[in-house]
Amino acid sequence: MAGSIDPATGLSGVHARTPASRARDGRRAPVDRTDGPRPAGPVRHWAVLSDVHLDLPVRSVLPALVTALRTAGTAVLVAPPGTGKTTLAPLAVADQVDGRVLVAQPRRVAARAAARRMADLLGERVGDRIGYAVRGERRVGPATRVEVVTTGLLVRRLQADPDLPGTGAVLLDECHERHLDADLGLAFAVEARAALRPDLWLLAMSATPRTDRFAALLGAAAGPAPVVRAESALHPVTRIWAPPPRPVTPPGAGPVDRALLDHVAATVRRALAECDGDLLVFLPGAGEIAAVAGRLADLRDAVEILTLHGRQRSAEQDAALRPRPPRSAAAPGSVPDDRRRVVLATAVAETSLTVPGVRVVVDAGLSRVARMDLARGLGALVTVPVSRATATQRAGRAGREAPGYVYRCWSAATHERLPAQPEPEIASADLTGFALDLAAWGQPDGAGLALPDPPPPAAMAVARETLGALGAVDANGRITARGRAIAAAGAHPRLARALLDGADRVGPDRAAEVVALLAEETVTGPGDDLTAAWRRLRTGGDAAATARWRAEVRRLRAALPSDAAAGAGTGRERLPDDLAAGLLVGLAYPERLARARRPGGSSYLMTGGTAADLAPGSGLAGSAWLAVAVADRSPGAPTARVRLATPVDEGTAREAGGALLRTDREVGWSGSDVVAREVVRLGAVELVERPLARPDPAELGAALLTGLRRTGLGLLDWTPGARALRERLAFCRHALGEDWPDVGDQALLDAAPVWLGPELAAARRRADLARVDVAAALRRLLPWERAARLDELAPERLAVPSGSRVRVDYTDPAAPVLAVKLQETFGWQAAPRIGGGRVPVLLHLLSPAGRPVAVTADLASFWRVGYPQVRAELRGRYPRHPWPEDPTTAEPTRRAAPRRR
Repeated sequence: MAGSIDPATGLSGVHARTPASRARDGRRAPVDRTDGPRPAGPVRHWAVLSDVHLDLPVRSVLPALVTALRTAGTAVLVAPPGTGKTTLAPLAVADQVDGRVLVAQPRRVAARAAARRMADLLGERVGDRIGYAVRGERRVGPATRVEVVTTGLLVRRLQADPDLPGTGAVLLDECHERHLDADLGLAFAVEARAALRPDLWLLAMSATPRTDRFAALLGAAAGPAPVVRAESALHPVTRIWAPPPRPVTPPGAGPVDRALLDHVAATVRRALAECDGDLLVFLPGAGEIAAVAGRLADLRDAVEILTLHGRQRSAEQDAALRPRPPRSAAAPGSVPDDRRRVVLATAVAETSLTVPGVRVVVDAGLSRVARMDLARGLGALVTVPVSRATATQRAGRAGREAPGYVYRCWSAATHERLPAQPEPEIASADLTGFALDLAAWGQPDGAGLALPDPPPPAAMAVARETLGALGAVDANGRITARGRAIAAAGAHPRLARALLDGADRVGPDRAAEVVALLAEETVTGPGDDLTAAWRRLRTGGDAAATARWRAEVRRLRAALPSDAAAGAGTGRERLPDDLAAGLLVGLAYPERLARARRPGGSSYLMTGGTAADLAPGSGLAGSAWLAVAVADRSPGAPTARVRLATPVDEGTAREAGGALLRTDREVGWSGSDVVAREVVRLGAVELVERPLARPDPAELGAALLTGLRRTGLGLLDWTPGARALRERLAFCRHALGEDWPDVGDQALLDAAPVWLGPELAAARRRADLARVDVAAALRRLLPWERAARLDELAPERLAVPSGSRVRVDYTDPAAPVLAVKLQETFGWQAAPRIGGGRVPVLLHLLSPAGRPVAVTADLASFWRVGYPQVRAELRGRYPRHPWPEDPTTAEPTRRAAPRRR
């Protein structure tokens, strides 16, 4: 199937079949093809290592390495930093294979630097026998024998053509760093070799000795691959523990403690005073590099301060990696720059790169890694302490050329508590692109592939769900035709979707420009306004950023299908820049379309349900809608922080997030009453609300039941009669057993559909519940035979000897109370019993004034013992009431004797 030249891989053609399917078809790539024309002649005419006269520790093991590769076809090279594995091993392999040697590096800056170093050793320009390719840039020629590529490009080449035609060997450098693309490149190369290219040499190169896993993966069924080890660097490095004088805030998602940056700057000054040679200072990010550079600004007359990080243009990176010219090379009449150099660098300088002249390393002890919040779909860059292995690699930078020193900005005790190894990227990163690569390879779950670690199931499930929403995979996880188009764009699947779907809406040029801006976040510059950054790049305000951006624009523009690239769009290309950018951002991240929580504010609710705030003073504040390109949320923080966004209007938000648009009919309990409404939503954001004219009675009843259970039985009108009936039922259950209904709060709420069913079916709002006859409803809990005996077993009133009928108080179901005046009980020999004779009533005997004078359930005992004392105390106070000596035979009365005239 024909296709255009890929500007990233440098390959032509579109290939959809996996290595296994090609092997079944009997297709094999001829091993003598290269990407360009090749002169005739034996392999020795292509020899390169013999042209290099550089004695590094790895050179002594290169014969053993070549023998291992020739014998087994795979091998692992273990060589500590500074031993020359990145530069000499590829040259040695190139001497022995017929075909190009691909060297895969995890970082672009390392790929370019490694190629330049090898070319310098050969006395050539990059693009002759040594070349490189990174995203959007490739420098190779017909004579190129060694091509250094990023691991991402290696994966793309394997996807495009697993045969790797014209390639004789693949070297995976720094495989211990465990980047996602490095893991995939290893897995795909192992399977391609097993299925299609048994002649292909595979070499994994690592700076750490823990290589058993890689040897097993490379060796596959034939047993572990041979492991060849080089000696340590020739020069010792002295450790100097330099912890801060006072405790600093532990690293996390927020900014690095300023006190630690002050301490790093102070340690640099100390190292300059105590040691000779140039300094390499490790910091977690570009922001910290700028902060420490500012703290050292007063040294610039005596010290040359350079920076090295991934956001720089290649010329700036080269300045830090280029050796200082000797004094004899200075231009006539000029003064050579003899200042010592201080290179402030991120993790890009940990491996593969040699920063010449460095004798001292100052290590802040921090690294910045990506973390993925699976629940919210938000990533965050988190600052973490380095591992012990990483600290060792950083220290090795000081001993590459001579004995050196490493100042560690932490204590020896802290060092022992550091993790042994860095966490592999697969454990915490967004796996959407990873999952698409697996699907494109024909192994959606990765089963059977030589992956160093399996992907976490939860992260893979989220990735597959995202790909399914993009139409990139089917229900079984297999890649679709649209998925192949997304993969061919060479960008994150979300961005590829925005590019493909946005080209005909805003025009292919603007689509490529905005997506390039999203893909190359380092070019956006300060501020959180995406459209402003776009305009700055168009005008070329920052030359380095503009160059990187334009290279990515060209790559993405070329990656568009021919019909999309040539199309004039649908008229939406006339959209203003902010709406065009917002549409593209929304197509990539529809769950990050956000509406202001209140007019003119800076707090937003994203359609994915996450609250997000703009930074104080943001120029985007007051926008009714935002399309958020970058946001992160610190662990434990209540809201996310918007890092990059652009204003949009509601119409654009609806268009971009069309898959999230829905209309819901809602009948439910909301706060204090039933709400019946129709709501138009964009994800979690409510757009339109209107009342429902004819809600379903069953849904209303269910909503009222929900409100009753949330709010409690207090929504009902508990009249004295209803309350008394409930108490009588509770007494029966306590006295007679569980055949009687439970009328506790939770039990009544659970059984509400039974005893309140008709009322709930007829009710429409909370006020209707207040009109329910609760007593009548409660009786529905009783079977007819128990209802018939209720008055007998738990009488509402009891007759007393005076003829009165007194209400029984069942508040305490274990001890029903009958409060009655003492004179009305004369003649009773014992207290009455209820509950079928099981439970005596607790008598509260009252004075003529209605005050309790005795509480007893044993009336006979009271008459004998308690009554005489009560009689003695009260007969004088209430002379008009009878106080007979024998109350058991006296006439009961409820009245006092008439007054004498």
